[in-house]
Amino acid sequence: MDAIVTAGGTPEPGDPLYPQTGDRPKALLDVSGKPMIQWVLDALAGSARVGRVIVAGLPEDTPLVFPRPLTILPDQGSMLDNIQAAAPFLAPFHQPEDFILTISSDIPTITTRHVDWVIEEVEQSAQEVFYAAIARQTMEQRFPGSNRTYLKLKSQELCGGDFNAMRLKLIAGEHPLWRKIADARKSPLKQASLLGIDTLLLILLKRLTLEQAAIKLGAKLGVTARAVLSPYPELGMDVDKPYQLDLVRAHLAGQV
Repeated sequence: MDAIVTAGGTPEPGDPLYPQTGDRPKALLDVSGKPMIQWVLDALAGSARVGRVIVAGLPEDTPLVFPRPLTILPDQGSMLDNIQAAAPFLAPFHQPEDFILTISSDIPTITTRHVDWVIEEVEQSAQEVFYAAIARQTMEQRFPGSNRTYLKLKSQELCGGDFNAMRLKLIAGEHPLWRKIADARKSPLKQASLLGIDTLLLILLKRLTLEQAAIKLGAKLGVTARAVLSPYPELGMDVDKPYQLDLVRAHLAGQV
């Protein structure tokens, strides 16, 4: 299964990580002796089930290591644009219905075991989008103080994972709601509008399960979606703040 690793974004002055990155891309932040994205590539490399990888969002001459075909594409300005820029490089090797993995470059604690788990779950999915979620208890047990943002559903609080999959036809196409999804990522009001008042009320009343939420959200977006509860918090342990960077460095150093 081929993969897109999203690596765009350079912190600017005022960003919490700017003192750590300076004017370099966040994906190249040093984490326990190597660039943060290299930890992700190493996890992918260890799986015999991963083929070619597209790194979307870094200069083409970035010195990254991967034992199979690796293409590095420059930053297109947003995560959505970076994912779509990778599509022409994957299309010659795939059918439109094939799943493509999408992984963020800022989850350096993932390992090959986590990669294989995601692939196994994706292969069992008949839907168009696969999404992993992590329970609050699971996340905080492994990464106490990680301070994720949680969604309260019927029986649990969940945060989203950063290692998912979608069929190539969605990546390559111009789905009418892709731009709305991208624009809504940082705005609770826009997210509420996108979800629809009925789904929002059900969430606020905590009447939806994870599976029901995936079905309702997929219907709103015009796709079929499957959400799976992951036993691995590493899938959602991304690095946005200095204390999260300290947390993953300590984890990788065997101190957590």
